Amino acid sequence: MNNSLLPLKEFLLSLDLPEKEVNVYLVLLTMGKGTVSEITRQAGLNRTTGYDILNKLIDYGLVSISGKEPKQEYVAESPDNIIKLLEERKKRTQVLLKQAKQKLPELKSIHNVSDRPRVRFYEGKQGLEDVYEDTLTAKETIRAYATVDDMHAALPDYFPKYYQRRAKKHINIRAIIPSTDIGQERASKDKEEARETALIPPDKYYFSPEINIYDNKVMIASWREKLGIIIESAEIADAMKKIYELAWAEAKRLDEIQRNDETSK
Repeated sequence: MNNSLLPLKEFLLSLDLPEKEVNVYLVLLTMGKGTVSEITRQAGLNRTTGYDILNKLIDYGLVSISGKEPKQEYVAESPDNIIKLLEERKKRTQVLLKQAKQKLPELKSIHNVSDRPRVRFYEGKQGLEDVYEDTLTAKETIRAYATVDDMHAALPDYFPKYYQRRAKKHINIRAIIPSTDIGQERASKDKEEARETALIPPDKYYFSPEINIYDNKVMIASWREKLGIIIESAEIADAMKKIYELAWAEAKRLDEIQRNDETSK
């Protein structure tokens, strides 16, 4: 092959076209048209392989047939058809992506996961956002210990939209939150943000890091260390849920005491 065609060859190979198909297409582009014998001789292939490759190039829309045997010739179509080929691939990929998203829950349901807990670590601001994005996959009410002050200080632009997206997905949350000014403000929006809050004394209970429990996962967000952790284990999640229910009962009792004290003032 002419060395001047090597950059074009590299480009066509980057489109995931097999090398033999690329070679035949480039040969035919330079020839314009030719019989299978002429094309395979130039490309250094046998006739049988040449027929197979030319038929594939016809499927791609890069080659067409002119005339009939024994004078049948193959004609190189306009390189504009490469754009059409890529556009068709893009459409196909989008269809496959949509189908994959639909089938993902079914595939996960048959995934044979080892009994060994799976632990994933996420670092930095993006990592903290990533662990919160995972909570939006929850199939049950999220149980949370959280200090809203730290959450909003770390990701001020993230949480307002997160609350809306979670509520829109109908993912409810029960949250044990220190009764700071920001915590009280958040609790005032419980109904619209699909949340039930238990406010507790901030001087005695101030959570760091934050913990969310849902499905078979325990999510930990350390605002000080800028570190997110997701532990995936049915056994650990079940134990944490039971501990949470004990904490929730006490948190609601403390919340009621605070409300009564405020009312009596």
